[in-house]
Amino acid sequence: MIDWSALNDAYGPADAIPEMIERAVYGDQNAIDDLWHHLCHQGTITSASIAALPRLADIAENPSSGEWALDLAGGIAAGLLQRHHGADEEVARQGPVLARLRTTATARLAPGLPEPAYLGLLRSLLAFEGRPLWHTALDDFADAFYTVVCPHCRASVTIAIGQYGCYSSLRDWDLGDIHQVPLRPNRPDNLTGAGQALHDLAERDGQTRLAWGLTYLFGRAECPDCGSLFEIAEEYEAGNAPSPWDFGRSHARDTP
Repeated sequence: MIDWSALNDAYGPADAIPEMIERAVYGDQNAIDDLWHHLCHQGTITSASIAALPRLADIAENPSSGEWALDLAGGIAAGLLQRHHGADEEVARQGPVLARLRTTATARLAPGLPEPAYLGLLRSLLAFEGRPLWHTALDDFADAFYTVVCPHCRASVTIAIGQYGCYSSLRDWDLGDIHQVPLRPNRPDNLTGAGQALHDLAERDGQTRLAWGLTYLFGRAECPDCGSLFEIAEEYEAGNAPSPWDFGRSHARDTP
């Protein structure tokens, strides 16, 4: 039994969380919105966020009422894995819960889903797998922008992928994106690692825009400042990747 009065959410004591969860189960959108604010406000993760994960996993297993719970659990998992919150041992104990959530998300990820729903599920799945970097990086590629550092001259380079163009540029406060250079997308059959896995899923499930955008995200860019070429995903990962989590090993250390 959780003593919610001993826990904090993003705004203070977490006494109200159980009541919010029960209202959310019955489809109260205000309660769902409140849970996001209290448990995952701008990525803020608290003791109440961690404590709520098992209950969210239970709710998520019910396909008629669990989509919001799976989405919220994904946001919490991503925040847990990419921020220093001082609760690493407690996070490690959530390995079995995140494995349940991963199974649920995997079962729901299928052809025919609308783009927003599919992207949300895929992002949550990546968080449950311990890959919060790609949870954050994935976009619908209608209007996506990334900032990376050129590995050769250290210039800050803006990467655009979307309906306004696919280019690298230098961002000017007054003039916007200047010195735009077209990106060089990767061939699908040349993708490896995370890029290949994500692209294969998108292709399998008919998510054409996502598959298209991934060829650019895992492609190459030319630095507008020094003219050198670099791998976009590699430099994004170098600048943003948290330390990887291995829930199996972490949980094993906590098991007598």
